[in-house]
Amino acid sequence: METMKKANRRRRKSRMTLQAQPNRRYSYSCVENGNKELWSSGHHLKSCRDAAFSSDGQQLFTVSKDKSIHILNVEEGKLVKRITKAHDSALNSLLLIDENLFATGDDSGMLKVWDLRRGTAFMEMKNHEEYISSMAIDQNKKMLLTTSGDGTMGVFNIKRRRFELLSEYQSGDLTSVAIMKRGKKVACGSSEGTIYLFNWNGFGATSDRFAVKAESIDCMIPINDNIVCTGSVDGIIRAVNILPNRVIGTVGQHPGEPIEQLAKSRDGRFLASCAHDQKVKFWDVSNIGSIIVDVYRKRKKNRQLQALSKKAFGGADDFFADLKEDQAEAKEKEEEDEEESDSDDSDSD
Repeated sequence: METMKKANRRRRKSRMTLQAQPNRRYSYSCVENGNKELWSSGHHLKSCRDAAFSSDGQQLFTVSKDKSIHILNVEEGKLVKRITKAHDSALNSLLLIDENLFATGDDSGMLKVWDLRRGTAFMEMKNHEEYISSMAIDQNKKMLLTTSGDGTMGVFNIKRRRFELLSEYQSGDLTSVAIMKRGKKVACGSSEGTIYLFNWNGFGATSDRFAVKAESIDCMIPINDNIVCTGSVDGIIRAVNILPNRVIGTVGQHPGEPIEQLAKSRDGRFLASCAHDQKVKFWDVSNIGSIIVDVYRKRKKNRQLQALSKKAFGGADDFFADLKEDQAEAKEKEEEDEEESDSDDSDSD
């Protein structure tokens, strides 16, 4: 088991090395040849590992292997603020909390919460043994959740500036986290291809687990309170319903290429994905949120998953595609599918 964990960490670190590219800003369009590169920034000395837009869309935050945090002006790509040596180890994850606060996590398991008004971190805690892979914040901006390569989820109260607890250890790296079911459940993806579920205020032990037929779950983003989209090393984007636990279909794929990150458009209509093929693809997910999963309907064996996205924006040799419809992935299938679960498929609070 320890050998497998080390292999997962090596694989993840090798993927991060592949990201040693300048930051680029594009405008994308549903009109052919409408995509444009607006600017390219090479401010970081080493690979950029995570990025996020401010809530007003005017600033871009980035963190890097060079241990620095950069804030860029979105319109021109100019550097607004640089925090050098923000951590003692390479930075790995970033979460914007509100217009003044943001959190960063590094390869050693250190978490820092920053206040832009002061320009410094007001909370520094190292409770993980391995890299912090992902973070999430509750609606009240009080409880910060972290996942780590050590197989645990961390819970931090940023209002009181204190560490609350670590979850029990799981068999693989925890790679992603999402708050679901109107804040009553927390879902964590893992390098083992399993989704672990926790009850809110019951973070110590898992309440449920769901084995997805994927080699790993490397990233995850909620579509609504019940459905998340997951990206995997097999290059497939899956839509997964939480309680009852079902893989309800495929959104799209980067064939044979590990998916690094997923993001939603502000209006929730499109899902963007990026992978090792150096392409960004856009998928129409506007209808996924309306899917209702029947608790009592069981999957039929040996059926392909339902294709849920009619168009894939991406797939040409350049960074964005020519926005052509992928007919193979547009074909609708009649049968709903689900994955095996060791749960009772009930939505218990």
